[in-house]
Amino acid sequence: MWDERYSEPDYVFGTEPNDFLKEEFERIPAVGRVLCLAEGEGRNAVFLAQRGYQVTAMDLSEVGLSKALKLASDRGVNISTQVADLADYSLGEQQWDGIISIWAHMPDAVQQSVHAQIVPALKPGGVFILEAYTEQQLTMEGIGGPPATQKERFVSLGKLRPELAELEEVTGVEKHRSISEGARHQGLSAVVQFIGYK
Repeated sequence: MWDERYSEPDYVFGTEPNDFLKEEFERIPAVGRVLCLAEGEGRNAVFLAQRGYQVTAMDLSEVGLSKALKLASDRGVNISTQVADLADYSLGEQQWDGIISIWAHMPDAVQQSVHAQIVPALKPGGVFILEAYTEQQLTMEGIGGPPATQKERFVSLGKLRPELAELEEVTGVEKHRSISEGARHQGLSAVVQFIGYK
């Protein structure tokens, strides 16, 4: 599905970073190692690399990550890529100064497995930054988020907090915000934003 979606010439979600990440990225220790989960075509990874971070972008789609490498080259930076499925992906131990999860739609069991790896994978002082859609998105006119048939892939603070209880939460909010990411990913959307430190 994602290989097909990313095969069009344009960048589906644009080439500019997610607004929430753009506002909060400086929480990541300077020039640190960052892992971007479900990174797609690389806009967030490239943005971070432009600011001096050593970035690994992982995604299920080889097509998306090929476009990420092209975007990085066009912008004069380097990123590493890993084609992998979050269902069986290992985040490692004490490897990352930052882990980024922007629109990483996962089934419950996969989300729990990934989130259980966040604390061990972060270095001391590392930070986890997440933005995801809440189920309220289904009642909104904005485009984005899982379909109604995949409600378990929506996120809420009620689901997140127990899974990330070992992090020091500094931001945890559900809100409506205007999203403008690519030509077809626009509108008022229902999101959850979370930031936590190890």
